[in-house]
Amino acid sequence: MGRAFNFSAGPAVMPEAVLQQAASEMLDWHSSGMSVMEMSHRGKEFISIYEQAEADLRELLAVPAHFKILFMQGGGLAENAIVPLNLSQGGAMDFVLTGSWSQKSLKEAGKYGQARVAASAQDGGFTTLPAPSTWQIGAESRYVHICGNETIHGVEFHELPDLKALGCDAPLVVDFSSHVASRPVDWSRVGLAFGGAQKNLGPAGLTLVIVREDLIGHALPHCPSAFDYKLVADNQSMYNTPPTYSIYIAGLVFQWLKKNGGIAAMEQRNIAKAQLLYDFLDSSSLYVNRVAKDCRSRMNVPFFLRDESRNEAFLAGAKAANLLQLKGHKSVGGMRASIYNAMPIEGVQALVAYMREFEKTQA
Repeated sequence: MGRAFNFSAGPAVMPEAVLQQAASEMLDWHSSGMSVMEMSHRGKEFISIYEQAEADLRELLAVPAHFKILFMQGGGLAENAIVPLNLSQGGAMDFVLTGSWSQKSLKEAGKYGQARVAASAQDGGFTTLPAPSTWQIGAESRYVHICGNETIHGVEFHELPDLKALGCDAPLVVDFSSHVASRPVDWSRVGLAFGGAQKNLGPAGLTLVIVREDLIGHALPHCPSAFDYKLVADNQSMYNTPPTYSIYIAGLVFQWLKKNGGIAAMEQRNIAKAQLLYDFLDSSSLYVNRVAKDCRSRMNVPFFLRDESRNEAFLAGAKAANLLQLKGHKSVGGMRASIYNAMPIEGVQALVAYMREFEKTQA
């Protein structure tokens, strides 16, 4: 069958050059006589991999010096608990509900403090974003949580909210699992950002936490030691054995990003890919995307066939054309094309060509 265009929402497509390099180094990394999988996380070989990965990520995302970069485990779902364990101090937290992932974050945080809804787009089917001017944030809020990009519903904050302009001094917490490294981050508006690596940065198993230093050191007494941000930071992410191979692969992705123009170049490519697909959807009589144009995701494009009796035929034809993982999430149905950094524009062009031909045959 050969390499297909993989539109999976995560774990997702990886840069082919990264996979090839990892394959060539699988048995013997840099004449060390070991695979990275076999290295001690405290040995000089892996420490050099870790330090390079951290430095490259800080450079790529322009992370300020007063932010710590933590390499952790557990994925975004675990961070829904780990963040309130570290930041809530048992107080109130405000959540902006824009889809399934922010709903899960709200529910999990409620186990560790008062989790409140500051705004919600649920009544509109999560097809829009609530205007920040309408958010109801309490004066005593420990933090305000948003999901920067909702992979299931396909809505994205193209600009992070400015909480200070809203008269709010609470830090902004951003789940950037599915748009990390796809565009620049305005760190002046962020207190903490977290995300699983398995969509834009590498394989499953690695979770990034980028947190302002003044927010560290306030964990609840019952926070597990391995999840206490201060302990993790003080031990350079080595308090427990980190996901070594996932860090290594992510480091290769960081180097790939740098070779391909960095984050600014990636943003322009992602805009072009998304525009190509959305323009076709908007011109079609068979397919429809229901998300408001001002908040459509550049990473995850959900769409529906107006006649859903044709769904199976569409998916079968796509598979035959080497276009994989296009079935939508089970909670919403339809289709979804995830077009992360590693998806080349040729993949989106092939998808649009197939969709156009399928529409002709169904007319």
